[in-house]
Amino acid sequence: MDEEPRGSPSAERATGSTPASARDGARGDASGEHQGLLAEICGARRLTDANVQDLRALGAAAADRGTPLHIVLADFFPCAHRVWAGSAGSGQEGDPSEIRDGAAAVLGVLGDAAVALSEGYETAHRAAIRREEAGRREFVDDLLEGRTPLGRLAERAERFGLRLVGPHRVAVARTRTPFEAGAASTRYVEDGLTSRFGVEQVLITTKDGLLVCVASGAVAQVPQLFAAQAGESVAEPCRVAVSRPRTGPSGIVRSYQEACRALDTATQLGFDAPVVNASDLLVFQVLGRDRAAISDLVITVLGGLAQARGGADVLLDTLTAYFATGCRNTSTARRMGIGVRTVGYRIARIRQLTGYDPTDPDQRYVLQTAVLGARLLGWPESPLQSAD
Repeated sequence: MDEEPRGSPSAERATGSTPASARDGARGDASGEHQGLLAEICGARRLTDANVQDLRALGAAAADRGTPLHIVLADFFPCAHRVWAGSAGSGQEGDPSEIRDGAAAVLGVLGDAAVALSEGYETAHRAAIRREEAGRREFVDDLLEGRTPLGRLAERAERFGLRLVGPHRVAVARTRTPFEAGAASTRYVEDGLTSRFGVEQVLITTKDGLLVCVASGAVAQVPQLFAAQAGESVAEPCRVAVSRPRTGPSGIVRSYQEACRALDTATQLGFDAPVVNASDLLVFQVLGRDRAAISDLVITVLGGLAQARGGADVLLDTLTAYFATGCRNTSTARRMGIGVRTVGYRIARIRQLTGYDPTDPDQRYVLQTAVLGARLLGWPESPLQSAD
């Protein structure tokens, strides 16, 4: 479940901590509200429908005041005891069996009354939690999509304990299984970070299946700890992208978008690192912005690989591994699980089909840029068309 703002009534109910003034007010209200109703039900053998509705209304009112349920019940039963003792009289003699039957009837009615009181309280409490969660989800969507005027957004952020002043960074995590609000993995990350840094420094939420962390720039280590906790929270590979810091609510929107783009770019390029920084991927995003130019480069430089037996995929994978290992045949062979001589044969074949030599430093950069462009554009799975 998403973190509730500090000091909210629902947060006080969750922790069981209530100010003394609230407890005293609850007890004062209990005496006045319960007295007449208890006098009626203590003399009855069963609750009427009107009694049940009145008791549920009392429980709902207590929940709206933020009074914990255990205090409501702790006030209810002593009040019931006083009412019953007063109505039965002190030291009054009678048939023991009648006294037992009367006491059993009163206890049964009071038990039913406590159930009705609790039902009204819990129904109102759940409704308050749902309203709180809906309000928080709306705030998160507005914050990450920039749909609300900045001044109003800052006011709403304070309600949830988050301070929007100063720079913030956004980190997003993705796994094969989408993250969901209230899931165990989400709560694990949220509890770990907010208990250490506080809700005013960190906001943990979910959006579009991603786990999102909005962190104050004043706490530099949050994104790294977020990545570590996100990886620990799931039993499958987890990749995290971290944006550059930006100031203000509009900066959070841009940082969120940047982190999402960095995550997509790292996936397209097949990066193995579990954590990527958006600043390290700027060159790849620049390549992707001019699709026409990069398409021409891929077709011109790598188009000849399509003539290879079995298509271009094998040779393109070989080039990717070759560049990733520092252009070493032995390391490439180990990475791909093939022989060193096979790597040498493929490098020669690439040189023959493209006209570019991967072992030549002057030609290597052109080939490597074309390979990155092919990954970004999904070639050869997705056909490309030259601008000419």
